[in-house]
Amino acid sequence: MKLIRRTLLSRASIAAAGVVASPAILHWPAYAAEFTYKCGTALPDGHPMVIRGREAAGKIKEESGGRLDITFYTNSVLGQDTAMISQTIAGALEMYCLPIDLLAPKNQACGIFGVGFAFDGYAHAWQAMDGELGNYLRDIAKGIGFHCVEKTPDHGFRQITMKSKPIDSPQDLKGIKIRLPVAPYLIALFQALGASPTPINFGEVYSALQTGLVDGQENPLILIDTAKLYEVQKYCSMTNHVWACIHYSFGNRYWDKLPSDLKDLSTKHFNAAAMAERDDWQKMTADETKNLTAKGLIFNTPDIKPFQEVLKKAGFYGDMKKKSGDKAWALLEKYVGPLA
Repeated sequence: MKLIRRTLLSRASIAAAGVVASPAILHWPAYAAEFTYKCGTALPDGHPMVIRGREAAGKIKEESGGRLDITFYTNSVLGQDTAMISQTIAGALEMYCLPIDLLAPKNQACGIFGVGFAFDGYAHAWQAMDGELGNYLRDIAKGIGFHCVEKTPDHGFRQITMKSKPIDSPQDLKGIKIRLPVAPYLIALFQALGASPTPINFGEVYSALQTGLVDGQENPLILIDTAKLYEVQKYCSMTNHVWACIHYSFGNRYWDKLPSDLKDLSTKHFNAAAMAERDDWQKMTADETKNLTAKGLIFNTPDIKPFQEVLKKAGFYGDMKKKSGDKAWALLEKYVGPLA
């Protein structure tokens, strides 16, 4: 007690004399964050969504005076996608880069973007995602446990890669073991095309291809590059079969804990990050065919009409309409036209 009293008196004397104490004498703690959030993702470090997300987190921390500190954890270090979804819902993870289609097991409308060969390029995709269909899906995600920031980064149109042969027609998919995410619509799509889907979390894709557990996989070109899948695949078929996006999302309880000014900061900067990432994605995609060709991938561009015809005859579109529900399907067809 004497030592404590002597120390306090000594500090008081310094203050009274107007002397500024050196940091070696008085070491006060720096600002501690009022909110420290982890954001988990299966995406690799080089993915533009991660790069822009970290930039946004830095701006949020700076403009909040250090009150909100968000750290991104990539490459599934916090668990695979299914685990991170469960963690976020349970309140064990504050933020997650959410592919809404992975919520389809909880509400099948969330898989609506997995309807194969529905979108004719980006015009339809952004109109739908930034419009009523996207709002409808974000409301569903909110009910499950995720507050999605409104603007979503691009994750691109998905292409099929194979080790043994290119995919030129639906016949080439017959019996093929293809890795898919745990997304019911995508699984149904490839089943209707005659393939043998194998759901595997993204963090395990490289080893599954390397060991021959699966014959091929499907993903956007940029992810094929950043995850180095070209090392274990030879052919890339530009099918553009499904368009995908991923939201910056907060677990509901952690979003609700934030005061309004931090909510506004987060919304502003993550929306800006998403829009910047969309531009990044377009620039990167324009270079990826050349880039991946140099790394050994062989490209082909099949006619998609035979794939659409097989899906119609197989009753795929009618089944997807039933699964997604009348409202989600009506909103999809509002942007892409009649499918079923």
